[in-house]
Amino acid sequence: MKWITRERALVDRIACPWLIKKFIDPNAEFFFVPREEVLKKAEELKAIPFDVEGAELTHYIENGKEYVSFDAFIKKYNLKDPALLEMAKIVRGADADIDNPPPESAGLKAMAKGFREISGDDFENMNLQFPAYDALYAYCKIKLDSIRK
Repeated sequence: MKWITRERALVDRIACPWLIKKFIDPNAEFFFVPREEVLKKAEELKAIPFDVEGAELTHYIENGKEYVSFDAFIKKYNLKDPALLEMAKIVRGADADIDNPPPESAGLKAMAKGFREISGDDFENMNLQFPAYDALYAYCKIKLDSIRK
């Protein structure tokens, strides 16, 4: 599958490719283009656009609350992994203006900004950040296990 989004990725536009690679399509191919070119290039490349206005997989409002593209992927692909759902709260808190975001959200946003600054392009940014998302996912598993005990 081919996927396309806006360039200069920060939180959601790195979290979504991580989610796609781990839970939807391990062979996914990604493209990053200027905002105004995403939908046009999506048609040309036969790629699925995400995290851009006009795309199916983007921010949405439900019951008066904002959800991010990461949430849209979880919903569309019916992903039920509890650690992934916990992780979604952190991603949402880092990428949307919500009340009482999880404390981890501020660190995720700071990390994402730093990685974007030290990366030469969005592909390097993904490569640098994917291990951090692996670690965040593992943290969410541990967090839920400790709550259950």
